[in-house]
Amino acid sequence: MELSEQNVKKQRPVHLDLQTIRFPATAIASILHRISGVIMLFAIGILLWLLNSTLTSAEGFASVQSLFDGFVMKFILWGILTALGYHLLGGIRHLIMDTGRWEELASGIASAKVTFALAAAISIIAGIWVW
Repeated sequence: MELSEQNVKKQRPVHLDLQTIRFPATAIASILHRISGVIMLFAIGILLWLLNSTLTSAEGFASVQSLFDGFVMKFILWGILTALGYHLLGGIRHLIMDTGRWEELASGIASAKVTFALAAAISIIAGIWVW
């Protein structure tokens, strides 16, 4: 083994304490964008099931309509709208970064924080609209 390979192996941490690792805003924005994409994948299934139920018969439409009176369905709908809003904003942010803008650390952090603020506003607006 070479000397450089020995140094690399010795410098590696034996135990990573994940509670002490602090991610930058850009990493959190990227991770949340992926999570919201997964949520949207499952949301498509829920929304298609609801659409199918409403189109089968008048009774199916009435049952789905009555589902929306309950807290659980309103919460699910609010979560879907919040995930959609964040995913849309995060996607626009990533597209702008793909054009060569906001690639520096300062502008990347600023764009991530703006995305968080706009997503919070969309979430509040969606909550007001759903309830």
